[in-house]
Amino acid sequence: MVDSIVPLESIERRIFLMCGQKVMLSVDLAELYSVEPRVLIQAVKRNIKRFPDDFIFQFNDEEFKNLKSQIVISSWGGLRRANPYAFTEQGVSMLSSVLRSERAIQVNIAIMHVFVKLREILSTHKELAHKLEELERKIERHDVEIKAIFDAIRQLMTPPQKFDRKIGF
Repeated sequence: MVDSIVPLESIERRIFLMCGQKVMLSVDLAELYSVEPRVLIQAVKRNIKRFPDDFIFQFNDEEFKNLKSQIVISSWGGLRRANPYAFTEQGVSMLSSVLRSERAIQVNIAIMHVFVKLREILSTHKELAHKLEELERKIERHDVEIKAIFDAIRQLMTPPQKFDRKIGF
């Protein structure tokens, strides 16, 4: 079973939102696939035509610094020759054609399940947000109507003003 190879929660924790995209880092993917990060990157570079810029990108120094501050792990990333790579969902999917081990196939299936699950969750959240906005608009509209009713009732409850008219001059 896929879940026994890599717990889905472990994969979920390794998906980050960077540069407006959900990505996984090369170091995390290498760990999941049980290969060294350099082996993973070498396999990608040998098959670079399969990995256009929207499938994989390398962090620049500023992005990597920002990433480390988001992850809040001081020892992570110690001495490295290069910044890690980020793989989009399509890039991760393409990895299964480059890393041909049985484990790579099973890990990729698990990762794809997590990406689908995240998409479903985001879709549900968008639907709920939309419904909430509609409800708020209806309440606001009704609030105005209810306020008008209360104002009218208050006017009816207010005793008429008595005018003291003096007769004569």
